[in-house]
Amino acid sequence: MSLFLANRVGYVLKRYPRFSETFVVNEILAHEAAGLDIEIFSLRPPDDTHFQDVISLVRAPVTYLPVYGIKAEAFWSAVQGATEVLPGVWGALEAARGEDVRDVYQALLLARLVRLRGISHLHAHFASVATTVARLAARFAGVTYTFTAHAKDIFHESVQPDDLRRKLEDAAAVVTVSDYNEAHLRAEFGAAAGRVQRVYNGLDTARFPFTIPRRRPPVIVGVGRLVEKKGFDDLVSACAVLASRGVDFECRIIGTGELEAELRAQIGRLGLGKRVRMLGARPQADVIAEVGSAALFAAPCVLGSDGNRDGLPTVLLEAMALGTPCVSTDVTGIPEALHDGETGLMVGQHDPEGLADAMERLLGDAELRVRLAIRARQLVEAEFSVHRNAARVRALFGPVETPVEEAVEAVPAQLERAS
Repeated sequence: MSLFLANRVGYVLKRYPRFSETFVVNEILAHEAAGLDIEIFSLRPPDDTHFQDVISLVRAPVTYLPVYGIKAEAFWSAVQGATEVLPGVWGALEAARGEDVRDVYQALLLARLVRLRGISHLHAHFASVATTVARLAARFAGVTYTFTAHAKDIFHESVQPDDLRRKLEDAAAVVTVSDYNEAHLRAEFGAAAGRVQRVYNGLDTARFPFTIPRRRPPVIVGVGRLVEKKGFDDLVSACAVLASRGVDFECRIIGTGELEAELRAQIGRLGLGKRVRMLGARPQADVIAEVGSAALFAAPCVLGSDGNRDGLPTVLLEAMALGTPCVSTDVTGIPEALHDGETGLMVGQHDPEGLADAMERLLGDAELRVRLAIRARQLVEAEFSVHRNAARVRALFGPVETPVEEAVEAVPAQLERAS
């Protein structure tokens, strides 16, 4: 299929790259594979110490917009610079009433670059500061914008309903990553959420080779930031239950975060030092190897006390793609991928005993692992293809001259042989 020269789309992100946001990189790579011309604008410098290898595949240039130490002279210079190429900025500044000065400053700089670089549309990930800047810059530059709403930017107690409503109303279209999120936005914001569409985060399944989990060592893997909503304290407690029952297992937790010290203390207090290992951050290739060789993947997500929660964890989909049977909780969008008894096992949140029961069941039943894994991979193939889902996002960017492919990926031969 021949590709046409694409209009240019600017991706606006709070920080780029980020270790935990592989879903953004996956989406950008899928757009680039379809011929879309992208530029990335980061509002803050990266602050992670590790980055995923896949970032090296992104061709889009990255511009870091200055934000710190803004003085009146710099702000006025940004206004003047914008008006040189965007005469309508003076009237459009009304849209910035009440906004943070740093956001307005970055939006002015971005708007100027949008015009100078021939960018026709802006797309932001997360409905917080990235969308604030994209919205203002689009208004100043006279282009359209869209955004993807994920989780914390919808549910956290810090979300300002009036601000989110304004963004929902102004955007040309809005993406969110689960039916659960879409239903919440429509219930909370009514007609203002009329342009919200659910598009799942996608995976390039070719990067996640499926293997049959019939003969794997009794290893449990959990992956994610060490924060409340991931529920790793429940995982550690469930491991203590398994140990008390004499179950043979090892649990490996991959990730870093604010609760690391507390989790290490919990592991020590429960006498699990030889059973539960905390591996820290790992490159994605290492994560794929760990998850792909484990007997099961545990994602005991919870609704945080501050309202924060996962939309639908990408790492859960990755485990499903790899053929690793999953245990997770019945919160947010997780049941849209993990169908209890069909594509995984489901337990209630904050239920270490129930989690231990499900993990013990998987550790002891190889045929159940195989059956769940095959169906899980088939679901990922059908619903979570990054090429198909990114094409749906691209269709919201306006008249962008790229073909909207319907990438149909063949079910791996392993699935056919195993079934």
